[in-house]
Amino acid sequence: MLARRIQVDWVIMAATIVLLCIGLVMVHSASTVLSAQNFGDPFYYAKRQLMWAGLGTIAMIWMANLDYHRLRAWAPKLVIAAFAFLAIVLIPGVGRNVNGSQAWLGVGSFGIQPSEFAKLALILFLAHYLADAQDRIESFWRGFLPPLAMALVAISLIMLEPDLGQSVVIAGTAAVLLVAAGARWRHMFGLVAAGLAGFAVLVAMAPYRITRVVAFLDPWKDPLGSGYQVIQSLYALGSGGLLGLGLGNSQQKFLYLPEPQTDFIFSIIGEELGLLGTVTVLLLFAVLIWRGFRTAILAKDTFGCLLAAGITGMIAVQVLINVGVVTGSMPATGVTLPFISFGGSSLTLMLTGVGILLNISRQSVDWVA
Repeated sequence: MLARRIQVDWVIMAATIVLLCIGLVMVHSASTVLSAQNFGDPFYYAKRQLMWAGLGTIAMIWMANLDYHRLRAWAPKLVIAAFAFLAIVLIPGVGRNVNGSQAWLGVGSFGIQPSEFAKLALILFLAHYLADAQDRIESFWRGFLPPLAMALVAISLIMLEPDLGQSVVIAGTAAVLLVAAGARWRHMFGLVAAGLAGFAVLVAMAPYRITRVVAFLDPWKDPLGSGYQVIQSLYALGSGGLLGLGLGNSQQKFLYLPEPQTDFIFSIIGEELGLLGTVTVLLLFAVLIWRGFRTAILAKDTFGCLLAAGITGMIAVQVLINVGVVTGSMPATGVTLPFISFGGSSLTLMLTGVGILLNISRQSVDWVA
């Protein structure tokens, strides 16, 4: 068997670019009514998304050409900075409240969401830590608990905003990293049990979360209240049929489905492009996730393996949650669909993560006969 260096993974790049292009088109299509009503410009959201896509693409190219090993030295500083921004955003008068969550920093129409960048910083730090903890990862106190505690700090700060969706993404991503690092299954099962119990407590602490769970179980019980979003989402998906109503012909975007360009953009894809469109998007994500985990397997060192697994796991968890919410398979929570939903912080983070994946793939080895 011979080891040979392979070039950048063009499959990852191609899948990402196609998803990004689909996102740009669908953000415009889904937001024209809302953009015209709120800003007098039907291209308002599309132009902003295009700007962020450009910045994110630059970040992706830069990261693809920056040796990922250099990121390891920055990991502790980046995670400390991320936690600091998560704390700063909670200060009254500093953080901006959007839709009931004080999760934004910015001036005027420009804003960033620190929790998005905290996800990538935490992945970097956990990959850095776990790469050095291979000899003790099976120990609960010395190997398993410290990275778990770091994830819990991030989750706690984000829950103070509050933002349950981002917290669940971080929890899922941390679990992927711990499994990839070789944590014991009994520890993981205990973590899942504790996580479910914690989720139940968090839901019980906030009446609006209880309402969301009830709406998930029976949205028709309150079709004009707590079940409204899910019902309108299902209407959109159902009315699309096999081939959809045609690009730009959505009816749900006429202020029936709230914020159709963000968390529920998958519904608009189903309505306009039909089952064929939604399946195509899901297949693109499947290819991207498969190649991401393949990159992790072929990475030349443990840090690269864990970093690739963490980034890919983050993408997979977000896709699972977003599609689950849109299809009524999970309780409603605000999580964007990677590369497709409107949102500058999310889009920039995801493209930066893909850039790191591409760099790891460039330094991977492929074993051939």
